Amino acid sequence: MVQIVGWAAHEAAVEQLVRSHAAIPDGAPVRLAKRTSNLFRARAASDTPGLDVSGLAGVIEVDPATRTAQVQGMCTYEDLVAATLPHGLIPLVVPQLRTITLGGAVTGLGIEATSFRNGLPHESVLEMDVLTGSGEVVTARPDGEHADLFRSFPNSYGSLGYATRLHIELEAVPPRVALRHLRFDDVTSATGAIEKIVEAGEHAGVRVDALDGAAFAPDEVYLTLATWTDEDGPTSDYTGQQIYYRSLQERTRDLLTMHDYLWRWDTDWFWCSGAFGVQHPLVRRVWPRRWRRSDVYHRLVGLDRRFDVVGRLDRRAGRPQRERVIQDIEVLGERLPEFLEWFDAEVGMRPVWLCPLRLREVDGDVRTWPGYPLEPRRTYVNVGFWGTVHVGDDAPQGPTNRAIEAKVHELGGHKSLYSEAFHPREVFDELYGGIALAEVRRRYDPTGRLTGLHDKVVHTQ
Repeated sequence: MVQIVGWAAHEAAVEQLVRSHAAIPDGAPVRLAKRTSNLFRARAASDTPGLDVSGLAGVIEVDPATRTAQVQGMCTYEDLVAATLPHGLIPLVVPQLRTITLGGAVTGLGIEATSFRNGLPHESVLEMDVLTGSGEVVTARPDGEHADLFRSFPNSYGSLGYATRLHIELEAVPPRVALRHLRFDDVTSATGAIEKIVEAGEHAGVRVDALDGAAFAPDEVYLTLATWTDEDGPTSDYTGQQIYYRSLQERTRDLLTMHDYLWRWDTDWFWCSGAFGVQHPLVRRVWPRRWRRSDVYHRLVGLDRRFDVVGRLDRRAGRPQRERVIQDIEVLGERLPEFLEWFDAEVGMRPVWLCPLRLREVDGDVRTWPGYPLEPRRTYVNVGFWGTVHVGDDAPQGPTNRAIEAKVHELGGHKSLYSEAFHPREVFDELYGGIALAEVRRRYDPTGRLTGLHDKVVHTQ
């Protein structure tokens, strides 16, 4: 169990954060002083000091009686789960990668296999403290004085401020997870199964607590149905020589500890660790387990970008320049077959991750969010794809990413903003609540200290 920081330490850390805000010169942009990130877009270099969030990376308290937790904004889900799981509790949605922070998942949107019933991470937030652009810390709730900030904060990516504390709901869980891997010969059949499972909450008479999958080819699609369980028996270990994503093709049933299920994708960064040779049996034997995790791979990508290692090898071999295609998009379930047919023809990257989601419904009520407008009581499917394609000299202009963005827009979907985006401002504002966001920005950041969302995330070349 990780150390609980407590309220006194938290309040001292917030005071230090406010002082660091005051120390940033007038006119200089306000940004976080942090060295790690799960973003895949360039961050502008700056010589000005950033916000000191060094004391805001822990859990303040866990309350098993109310099934809630008070969590600092920079706390990673790895540390959050380590604090809650000994109590038989987990966050309602635990994003796939260990070092995603709770504040980051709320302001930047997170998703995982429980999202078909629990929505996205911000939908389990009861209240949060936010440092605004003006340097004030306000408490935002679903109603009351700062309800506008509460509603607009999700998907604002720091353009409205930074969460210092979040009060979140937790879910009671048993120690293990039973998995069923179902194969489908086409995505249309898989989509039909997704709709039925989401509506019924079960399959073949067995409750489904979590649902995701992977499409390896047009005629090889898997859905993984997870059920929280006390079932006895040996559990699989995918932190060693075995690789989780391959088990979808090799097994129909599996049993994992809850801990290992939550981080099943992190060990090999889904399937992306293959780019570093980590999936080769000989390399895997000598690659330390402590380095088999997403943040290590992310740092390796950063080194490659800095020194252009892969680019130099491609040029030496006479291969066309690569474009990074690292995106998560969402379309309504009925549009998924059309998107993947287009994606196979125009991009050709497999496997891709599939994760159904719905806005969370509580006692018949569905709350909507202006920064990422989804239709209530409709099933969307997130498609995640992460890699590179050889396109030639225009790779820096992102032709493949632009085409994906246009297709998703045509299909009435959205894309996550953790990676490169290209929409012109009027389209961007339509998709991501730009008008509503601007009104909230004027209230909480009247002098424009924080970078606006479009300016922060959209590729300008």
